[in-house]
Amino acid sequence: MQWDQPIQHASLSDIGMRRQNNQDSCIVQMSSDEAIWKKRGHLFVVADGMGGHAVGELASKIATDTLPHTFFKNDTDPIAVALKDAVEKSNAAIYERGSQNRDFERMGTTCSSLVLSPEGAFCGHVGDSRVYRVRAGKIEQLTFDHSLQWELIRRGRMKPEEVFQNHPRNVITRSLGPEAEVNVDIEGPFEVLPGDVYVLCSDGLTGHLQNHEIGAIARELSAKDACRLLGNLANLRGGSDNTTVVIAKVGAQRGFEMPVEPQEPEEGGISWRTLAAMWVIASAAVGGSSMWLLGQRNEGMTLIGLALTALLGLGILWLKKRRENQLLLEEGPTVQTKVWKPYQTASAKFTRKFLDQLVSLESELHRMAMEEGWGIDYEKLAKTEENAKQSMADKQYTQALLLYSKMIDLFMTEIVQRKQRAKEGKA
Repeated sequence: MQWDQPIQHASLSDIGMRRQNNQDSCIVQMSSDEAIWKKRGHLFVVADGMGGHAVGELASKIATDTLPHTFFKNDTDPIAVALKDAVEKSNAAIYERGSQNRDFERMGTTCSSLVLSPEGAFCGHVGDSRVYRVRAGKIEQLTFDHSLQWELIRRGRMKPEEVFQNHPRNVITRSLGPEAEVNVDIEGPFEVLPGDVYVLCSDGLTGHLQNHEIGAIARELSAKDACRLLGNLANLRGGSDNTTVVIAKVGAQRGFEMPVEPQEPEEGGISWRTLAAMWVIASAAVGGSSMWLLGQRNEGMTLIGLALTALLGLGILWLKKRRENQLLLEEGPTVQTKVWKPYQTASAKFTRKFLDQLVSLESELHRMAMEEGWGIDYEKLAKTEENAKQSMADKQYTQALLLYSKMIDLFMTEIVQRKQRAKEGKA
């Protein structure tokens, strides 16, 4: 990674639909000049606090205050060492604060941090908040969940499907604050490539969205728009916890042309390999016909027969590939998420099936708004909806995704305001 590579970043921290206060915290600290960046890079942190009343909120705030200050202050140690030390000092600061007040005893927080530096990407991690990387149509989880579920899987005591079915997902085995010392995971360095997208999030997001949904949204939309849609979907699917997400998109350095990702072939499209095979088959057929006309009938018929057999095989392969592409476009990847050493990976390719789900969601919200008389700018909504449908008709699916996300945001803003007004009316 180079200093002149732009980083598009955004963050969102939302209270959710059921909590009384937001115990999550996040921070983005970009190096202000090249000299600092060469030593420390850019830093991104998400923390999810735990504890009654405002205790968790305090713990996560101490983490996001202490970690950046300590990390950038240490300009001598290697990045991995400095990051580990910064997380450990954050733990010490939370533990000390908890020891001073009985109400704050054993308060804690998760902490997932990402450094994008000249040496690559590093993760410093404690708890079950996550760091993902989206690259080449895949989303990969770079951090290990310090949870009961994941620990049981790592020890091989139960199969993943048994663990996820029989054990709660929110029991974590490691966090900052409750103990004087903590074991910090440092991952990396990972190579940073132009086009990489990094997502940090609390479990308020992963509790309501699947990995492939997070990957597709982060990959297709701008960092800001992706954060908004992810937060809105988490809330519309229950919003049972605070939701925090930070997204960083790595651009190309100066003079570097961003590679064009290979697109899924359109229905009826023919690849160059297929064209080459057809040329060989046609040449064989022409050669066989020529041999037959020149009197070499046995040899000519054999060559023609081979050409026809190859053509039949090519046709079968083409039909099979065409069917696979159609299924991928309509239904998405058949394998969504799998556990791998022990991190997770999933497809991050945007599918028509996922877009259709958003269309249905927007339609349902629109119906509710009309029936209940929500204060929506319906003229603006109608225009956006018209443009979205036209984008769908033109197969401009990324543009359609953006437009539907903006409509969902309009509805979600009204839902939050109505909730706030109802709360104030009860007070």
